[in-house]
Amino acid sequence: MTIEAINEQLLRAIGVGVALVDLGSLELNFRNDTFIEWFGGPEASVRLGDVFPSLDLEALSREMADGGKFTGEASFKLKRRRMTVAIDLTRAGTASEPIAVLVCQNITRIKELESMIDSYSMMVERNTHEIKREKEQVEKLLLNMMPRSAYEEYKSFGVVAPRIFESVSVLTLDFENFDKILEANDPAVIVSELNDIYTAFDRIGEQFGCERVRTNGDSYFAVSGVPDPVLNHAESVANAAVRFLRYLTRRNESHPIRWQARLGLASGPVVGSVVGVQKYIYDVFGPAVELAGRTRGRAPGMSIAADSSICDLLDSRFSLTALPPAKVRPEAPGGLFLLEEASQNEAHGVS
Repeated sequence: MTIEAINEQLLRAIGVGVALVDLGSLELNFRNDTFIEWFGGPEASVRLGDVFPSLDLEALSREMADGGKFTGEASFKLKRRRMTVAIDLTRAGTASEPIAVLVCQNITRIKELESMIDSYSMMVERNTHEIKREKEQVEKLLLNMMPRSAYEEYKSFGVVAPRIFESVSVLTLDFENFDKILEANDPAVIVSELNDIYTAFDRIGEQFGCERVRTNGDSYFAVSGVPDPVLNHAESVANAAVRFLRYLTRRNESHPIRWQARLGLASGPVVGSVVGVQKYIYDVFGPAVELAGRTRGRAPGMSIAADSSICDLLDSRFSLTALPPAKVRPEAPGGLFLLEEASQNEAHGVS
């Protein structure tokens, strides 16, 4: 076997087509067997543009004149299959004999692999984006169920250790005649109304350092001082309570449903922790919560009842009027008070 035959077999084995190109006419003079197998031949007067119609021949001529070399890619159909080759054209002759060697290497498989890699990268990127979005949604949901510090603890350790908070203030609210309101209105209307009201309460509470713990139909429960300490926690819930009523008063002027709220405030120790295993929620319970609930039951409509435990922590910006003792259940030492802003009722004082 001759050296030429061996070279031809090697070129065929690695998928390389070779041809000689007349740079003056861009005609193909010599083509090896691999080149002929791909593009046909050996017909006479076959030009480079006939074999590769997509090539920019003007750019090719300029690059060959400047540097004597041109590289590019071209695709064509071969036996029902799309094939891509890398083109390398290099000047080989003298100025009087402008000949170039055209080498075409089959890179179809490489292109297919690149396409597969690109598709896989896009899929990974899309999945990563979806996972990130789902993670953000889960985090947003959990932050609606528990304070951020409790969420960070749960994310790091898988549990939230119960904590006793010795000095916090609690706000509880419910609506009078809620059953009658339900009977008189469509459920979707009630849900929409409560969504608006509780969203407004959340914003007011956040403004004054209160953390909403939960809502339960017609009741709203918030604390100040859990899980992060708040120096003036009593004033926080008092300010929030006053503005809750102010918001409802303005709302009732322009809405068909008149919401009549009563609120109870108290201070003292509570326990905060995540309760539940599968359907878990951050909950706050303890003496201050129970006291605030009982205090709320003594409040007239659209008013705030404050237990004596919180009254001692409030400053002169709030006016306190003693409520008469309950006839059935004895009250805590010090009694209960009706709380208002001092500017609204400066004549009242602690009785």
